[in-house]
Amino acid sequence: MNTSPAPGEVGSAPAEGRITDEAVADAQSMIGLQLRPEGPYLQDATSDTLRNWCNGIGDLNPLYREPGYGAGTRHGGQVAHPMFPMAYGWVGRTRWGLPGVHGFYAGNDWEQFRHVRPGDRLTAIERVVGVQEKHSQFSGRLVLQYVEASYFNQRGELVARALGTCTRHERKAARDAGKYKAITQHEYTDEERDRIDQMVLDEPRQIRGQAVRYWEDVNEGEELPTIARGPLSLMDTMGFLVGSGRGHTHGVVLQAAVRHPGHFFRNPEAGGGVEYTGIGHHRESVAKEVGVPGTYDYGPQRSAWMATLVTNWMGDAGFLKRVRTEMRRFNIMGDTTFCKGRVTRKYVKDRTPLVDIEIAAENQRGEVTTPGLATVALPSRDVQLPVFLDGSAVDLELPVVR
Repeated sequence: MNTSPAPGEVGSAPAEGRITDEAVADAQSMIGLQLRPEGPYLQDATSDTLRNWCNGIGDLNPLYREPGYGAGTRHGGQVAHPMFPMAYGWVGRTRWGLPGVHGFYAGNDWEQFRHVRPGDRLTAIERVVGVQEKHSQFSGRLVLQYVEASYFNQRGELVARALGTCTRHERKAARDAGKYKAITQHEYTDEERDRIDQMVLDEPRQIRGQAVRYWEDVNEGEELPTIARGPLSLMDTMGFLVGSGRGHTHGVVLQAAVRHPGHFFRNPEAGGGVEYTGIGHHRESVAKEVGVPGTYDYGPQRSAWMATLVTNWMGDAGFLKRVRTEMRRFNIMGDTTFCKGRVTRKYVKDRTPLVDIEIAAENQRGEVTTPGLATVALPSRDVQLPVFLDGSAVDLELPVVR
């Protein structure tokens, strides 16, 4: 089996790159450099692309899906799901350094500044901000890579900023370690499956919508209604690709493979057709080649699920200022993700009423796969505090009470 193709030649198996001192040094030398944007994929915000993104993450909130609904809210029209800029390009992707070394999305930390609306056109600046070497039980030597992305609209206004993280692992080392080899696909009882289905069907009733959630009514220790995503199926992973505007076929794939042969290979299961090394999200054989027990989800999709947990709870008048997620365990085909949250702090900062929320995703085995946090700005009944609109505090002139 040819795993070391000539330069520019696509091999018949994913490349077996090594994490060497030289490769790490080369990656570290890129700190501070701007990257060519990945894609862009969905650059224009329209009612269709905003709804399609929601379809890809399973979000049912009419504020993000239906053009007519937003007219009756303080926004005056449809706005995008907070994670929609991710459709422009998945922050932290393994597109630089460490050739032939497999990469996994490890999470990101988003700061939101204003809503994306139909008619907006996004651009992004990505730059390398860090390279860190560590050790793991999964593959031994690993490298963490950090990318910062700033997203702007067509007026040059900063929409969002994100710190993306990926981990790089030697494929052979991960296979040999076999950390997750004992994990098998979960067999659900009828009762378990019925419970999950009911949670999914009940979710629309948990969307706060136009019922304003005031800061004064929130209590520390309060739990957010749990939402469920699963059991994970091929429909879920393929649907996320469609929602993200991703899809490359035939000549588009081959041209990319010729330019970046280390990221592609000729898969015997496809008659030698060219596939991206990330096809392990859909092919079990390739997933096992990189030490994962089966096909697995897309990390950015899981991050978006966690944001939906919060936006369902906060209502139309809230603003998601920050959401951070860390991918700690694989979410393999057949797993169910239960997204949970708990209010840990409420406070006023810069004259803005804020709530911090500890969020976490657990699978059906009770394992936390995705810890994280979120910060939400909520309306206040205190007339001395400004109104919070579209990411900015706005003082309104109050009438004189006589």
